[in-house]
Parts: sequence; structure tokens; C-alpha cells
Amino acid sequence: MKTKKRLSKFPKLTLLMVIVFTLMFGGTASAFNDIKGDREQKAIERLEKLGIIKGDYHGRYYPAQKLTGAAAVPLIVKSLDLNFDTIRFIQMPKASDYYTKVSDKAWYAEAFIIANYYGLDIPKDINPAAKVTKEQFSHWLYKALSTKGDYAFTMQYLSINDEKQISKDYMSSIQALIKAKIVTLDKKGNFGPKQPVSRSEAAGMLDRTLQFIKDNQPIVVDPVPGNLYDFGLSTDKISSDVTKVTITAMAPHPGYGLEVSSITFKDDKALIDYRIVEPKPGQFYPQVISEVKAVTYIPTGYQPVLGAQSK
Repeated sequence: MKTKKRLSKFPKLTLLMVIVFTLMFGGTASAFNDIKGDREQKAIERLEKLGIIKGDYHGRYYPAQKLTGAAAVPLIVKSLDLNFDTIRFIQMPKASDYYTKVSDKAWYAEAFIIANYYGLDIPKDINPAAKVTKEQFSHWLYKALSTKGDYAFTMQYLSINDEKQISKDYMSSIQALIKAKIVTLDKKGNFGPKQPVSRSEAAGMLDRTLQFIKDNQPIVVDPVPGNLYDFGLSTDKISSDVTKVTITAMAPHPGYGLEVSSITFKDDKALIDYRIVEPKPGQFYPQVISEVKAVTYIPTGYQPVLGAQSK
């Protein structure tokens, strides 16, 4: 009988050893059981360890699933740690103050408020249930990256095979992310701007963005308070008779604005004067360098020239 009792302990001992080894080495296995062999497997695993993404109760991440706005915006906000921690509001803003289709009671409402506060350029009429395209996600991600500082990107224009499909408002953001190796093209040089972004693709871009921030120091800019700098001027032919002119500038924070004050036509030139819109008194703004712009229209055939600042 004693021998039997001693032998009966071995199965329990074996089980205990299995548990110990599982606790010791189980962390080396992926937290998700459906990402093995995925192109962005390593990125997904890194984001999971950082607590940025989670799977379901069955340990699945669903890498091929397409992201909706309700999932994409909170993901960007959380990944880049955008928050209100250092801001105190007299009255907390509501999502419905900025968006027509985002419910104030939705679990993602606060993330949308934060996105608006940091200037991520989320459309006011966005449908949170709609799928997010690659160009939208890239643009929002670049805007979020810009809140971390002013990074240096080469002026070289990179050729994209399907660039005609990219919205003009998103092109500069996508160009910057390609230069930063955050966004990649396929073997044919296509970006696929109108394609819905998958959970796998989003994880890859977010992981590379965090690595970019870690590896690169923002440019130190010391703008004069109240002044804008790095003015730029671009044109877009609307029709055979009308040309759209966009004036851009960098501001100390997103509270500043820019507007066209007057246009003077002389010979073949259109001299465009501008006015700086000062921040609203009593408002709190994140101290991040931001781009501001003003748009006007001139007859085709005139060369736009940036004029002087008006009071």
C-alpha cells in the first residue's frame, strides 16, 4: 500500500512541473493563435505586449478584418498616447460638439474628442461604422505623429504607381510616411489608397511609427510667439477659368488660424495678402507645432504671389 501511495504522487508531480515550465516559458509564445505567418506578426506581438491591442476571449486577433472608424481612431489615439491628462476644462467637450454621427455615449466618443483636439483631421460627418481606407488611416496617423514634434523629411517626391487614386489632401501625409518607412508599397509600387485598411496593416504602421519616434529626434523650432513661419503656396487648377490657391504656414499650436485679407491683380500676377487669426482668449491648446492654411480662388492665367501680412 505504501508503494502505491508513493507511485500515485508522480502524476501530480509531473503536472506541477508542466505548470511551472508553462509559467516560465509560456511568455515566449504569441498571445494570439491566428497571426502565425502574418506579414505583421512581430508588430502585432509588440503592440500586444505594450497593451495597445487585445484579442478576443478565444485568443484571436483577426488580422485580416477591416477597421472601422470606431476602431481606427481609438487605436491611433491610444498608440501615440494622445490624452487630456495635462488639460483642465471648465466644461468637458462632447463628441457631438464636433461630429454629427458620433454618439456621446459611444465607448469610442472620448477618443474622437481627443482626435479633434489634437488636429487629426477626422471628418465632421464621419460614420464610425464605416470601413476606413488606407489613405484615411495614413493621413490620421501622420497628423498624430506630427503632434510629437516637427520631423525632418526629404523634399524628394516619391513616385507611387496608383497616385492618381490618392486624394490630394492626403498626398503629403502619405509621402511623409513612405519616406519614414512607416507606409510601404506593394511589389508593383501601388499603395491601394481606397482599399479598407486591415487590422494587420494598421498594426504594422503603428509599430513602425512608434519605432520612428524612438529613433528620430524632432527638429527644435523656436518660433516667435504670435508669429507663423515656413509659409508655403500651392495651386490646383479647378477648371479652365479658375485656380485654387492654398497658403500654408506653421504655427506654435493649433489655436492659430490663417485667412486671405486681400488680392491685388497686377499684370499677370495675383498678390495675395494674408491675416493671422489669433487664438481665442481663455481656450486651452496642445503645445504642438501645427499647420494652418487659407484657401482662395483666382482666375486661371494669373501667377499667385504671397504678399504681406495684414493687421
